[in-house]
Amino acid sequence: MSGDFPDVKNIPIGLLGADLEEVNGFYRIKKIYTGENWNPDLKAPLSGPGMDVREGDYLLEVNGVALQAPNNPYSWLEGTVGKQVRIKVNSTTTIDGARSVTVVPIANEGGLRSRDWVESNRRKVSELSGGRLAYVYVPNTGNPGYTYFNRYYFAQQDKKGAVIDERNNGGGSAADYMVDIMARKLRGYFNSNANDHRPFTTPMSGLWGPKVMLINERAGSGGDLLPYLFKDMKIGPLVGTRTWGGLVGTWDTPPFIDGGRMVAPRGGFYDANGKWAVEGEGIAPDITVLQDPAKVIKGGDPQLERAVEEALKLLKTEGVELKSEPAAPVRWKRPKSK
Repeated sequence: MSGDFPDVKNIPIGLLGADLEEVNGFYRIKKIYTGENWNPDLKAPLSGPGMDVREGDYLLEVNGVALQAPNNPYSWLEGTVGKQVRIKVNSTTTIDGARSVTVVPIANEGGLRSRDWVESNRRKVSELSGGRLAYVYVPNTGNPGYTYFNRYYFAQQDKKGAVIDERNNGGGSAADYMVDIMARKLRGYFNSNANDHRPFTTPMSGLWGPKVMLINERAGSGGDLLPYLFKDMKIGPLVGTRTWGGLVGTWDTPPFIDGGRMVAPRGGFYDANGKWAVEGEGIAPDITVLQDPAKVIKGGDPQLERAVEEALKLLKTEGVELKSEPAAPVRWKRPKSK
């Protein structure tokens, strides 16, 4: 890893955060990815206040140079990362009436596309469940994973249950915090006289209904341990395919003098019974669901759809409804001793 490598000239290509398609010899904007423009890692060049660009528009010019197929549109965007670029777009292929817009291309669209996938899944779960289920994606068990978990889990406490998606989880630390939160049980309430009189729950925060976790073969390390703990604590069923089984620690790996580093297994995991576990085996799902390529290409997600189906079944037997405030208690004498 790292170390001595030749210096290779790199010309960064500016990206617009959009999918382009060739239509009748011109490039049309098929999809615009939105982001969080307050977040420097999720700036979307074609989305935001004052950006007069719409899906379906044709990209006709880049910095005054006309653009048509078969010329590669990205060749016009070489060396433009972080720089202001003037583009012209129109709802038709004519330059007459085209709108001139200043954009700042980015170097990588990965964050925008990842967020779009997560938000699409959240909307799909809401649609399939009639708004009853939350969707929480956990990309890893490092800082980004905790950020995703906290943001999505606690923002959806009005939901009756949840689909926890840890597919492609890249690992990190031991995610015991996440399972501790998911395993919380509702213990009681404090009444509220404000607004809609919705009571305060104890514990204060949580999703009290059934939970289903999605796993796949590209989840490993901390992504193995998370479903292991989820299953061991009997929080809910696992849906998908077996995780890849790479649960080892790689700490204590000092760097080499050339800046490189060797990574080797340092510590393995064994269970509460004193037996080696997970490494080389992975975690098997309770319900195996393969991602049928034909269905995925058409926009489907068999694993996600099955997870919603299972969660809705569990709602019938494990659903939790908040109790309304009872009548005021009478406290003018002590209760009789038993």
